[in-house]
Amino acid sequence: MNTESKGVAVVTGASSGIGAVYADRLARRGYDLLLAARSRGAMCDLVRNLSVETGRQVQTSVADLTDSKDLAELERILREDAAITLLVNNAGMASTAPLLNADVAEMSRMISLNVNATRLTYAALSLFVRRGSGTIINIGSIVGVAPELLDRVYGGTKAFVLAFSQSLRKELEGTGLTVQAFLPGATATDLWKKSGTPVEHLPQEIVMPVEDMVDAALAGIDQGEFVTIPALPDAGQWQTYEAASSAAPQFVSRGAGSQVRDRSRSSVSAKC
Repeated sequence: MNTESKGVAVVTGASSGIGAVYADRLARRGYDLLLAARSRGAMCDLVRNLSVETGRQVQTSVADLTDSKDLAELERILREDAAITLLVNNAGMASTAPLLNADVAEMSRMISLNVNATRLTYAALSLFVRRGSGTIINIGSIVGVAPELLDRVYGGTKAFVLAFSQSLRKELEGTGLTVQAFLPGATATDLWKKSGTPVEHLPQEIVMPVEDMVDAALAGIDQGEFVTIPALPDAGQWQTYEAASSAAPQFVSRGAGSQVRDRSRSSVSAKC
């Protein structure tokens, strides 16, 4: 049993699914844990099992991250607890309903919850940067780059998670911090049932067991990947995509703007 602690890993949405497996895997890697979720009962069962099996210290925070008081308390802990070395922003919700059939209030709640990784990351950063080390794992989704595959609002929130992670990585260059954006595909968790489509209704060949999914994510971070997509067999494909995306800033440069205006004038002249 590993007795040396790697510090405290904070995992949100930790009572089941991806979050619970992250808790298990990180404890076995030598992290003590602070688990945050809404369900006290499920977390208590997880704590008992992990404490016995790994010998790690496991604390819990019963928190609904759409509640401003609960969110503020977790932010306070992240700002003040110098033992925290890793943050897994996993809490989130999904929907598979077409936009025209969706509950707007639920869509707003989903946006709030899925982008609260921004606030928690912000809360953890000052300690991480001063120390010169720390890891932030943001759980996105493959629909962050292909939003047409699922609910449009959910895809938008996951696109935000990816864009935020990309910007964060750039800002933190040279600080010693590690940022990973994890973009899973369909995963065998109860998130699907809660979103309106039980996972059993999906083509089973596209569904990955949650344990395999998290193991792939951790293997990616071990190898220094910024973006890990478990369903992508060749990491070079993401690098090609990212290289193409890096040309985007040229579209808003002064030169590009002039070319657009020149083309507009040419078009008008031709019509005249």
